[in-house]
Amino acid sequence: MVGFVRITYMEVFMKTVDVTSVSSKGQVVIPRIFRKNLGIETGSKLLVLSDGTNLLLKPMEEPKLDAFKRLINESRRYAKEAGLKREDVPQVIRKVRNASRN
Repeated sequence: MVGFVRITYMEVFMKTVDVTSVSSKGQVVIPRIFRKNLGIETGSKLLVLSDGTNLLLKPMEEPKLDAFKRLINESRRYAKEAGLKREDVPQVIRKVRNASRN
């Protein structure tokens, strides 16, 4: 007979657990162990997400310069394939912005 092993969510996904509190200004102290493990320093930006019940703080990584260069190159290639010229850009931007507002 094979024994049944119960593994909880906490055992699998949560390596460290701690408790913190919210100040009167809505500030939360992130415990040192989390800051150290995740590389969170003074001034680090955190993405705040909620599903209505849970709150998730996710460190935001600064985009890599190579990724930005790839995006620019892809955009230029797309513009060239679409026949766009530099002078067309302001009109295209206005068109996209107007479409997204409607």
